[in-house]
Amino acid sequence: MAKLQLKPNLELEIKKGMAWSVHAFTTSGIVLGFLALVAVLKNDAVQAFVWLGIALFVDGVDGTLARRARVKEYTPNFDGGALDLVIDFFTYVAVPALMIYWFNMVQVPWGFSSQTWSLICAALIMAVSCYTFANLNMKSFDYYFVGFPAIWNVVVLYFYLFNTGWLINFITIIGLSILTFIPVKFVHPLRVAHWRNITIAMTVLWATMTLSLVLSGLKPTTTDLTYNVELALFGVASAYFAWISLWRTFGLGSKDDDEITPATAA
Repeated sequence: MAKLQLKPNLELEIKKGMAWSVHAFTTSGIVLGFLALVAVLKNDAVQAFVWLGIALFVDGVDGTLARRARVKEYTPNFDGGALDLVIDFFTYVAVPALMIYWFNMVQVPWGFSSQTWSLICAALIMAVSCYTFANLNMKSFDYYFVGFPAIWNVVVLYFYLFNTGWLINFITIIGLSILTFIPVKFVHPLRVAHWRNITIAMTVLWATMTLSLVLSGLKPTTTDLTYNVELALFGVASAYFAWISLWRTFGLGSKDDDEITPATAA
């Protein structure tokens, strides 16, 4: 009889433990973000992107793990969604904003001191991203992001890989800041059902090329065939994400656009 009484409790405790382990996995993202911040302060952009990349991976899969572990059921007094948003703001917004300032990515050749515009752009990113994370209508009913989803870590990555100048960086930051408040759709690479298999394949391609390009440290020259092929494949994956987002915004039908889901963790 004792065994029969203990077994249900043991099973419940195991399930609770699994749920808490998912929360711990999510929490590792803030540690990874902090390591990225330290790398920035050491002027090591490559290492910073590596840590941010790992944090991006954690954020990409923790939602699936949370749903499978039924964390809302087994840890009802702990809000994993709020935890995820806190960590995402740090890794997606705060650290990239620091990178823009620290590495002076908007070095306007006239006007104020050399880093003033980089500081202004970093502050703008921090400010407008507060709207994104507080917006209850962050996602559409079919899990597209509504408005630019504050993925500034990815934006800074593009600045770095393509070695863009201050003017392109400045225009991009202003443009995406404006798109934060406009209901343009941006694809979620894992949750959107439209062409999911292709999207996941493109996500894997994008992540693989990103890792290889970042680890190269921008040392290869334009005559390096392997580097150029990787950059081209990176561009193809990026173009796919842009296309499916534009298709959803302008081509799917506006009648569905009013259906939204509350902001949740990825």
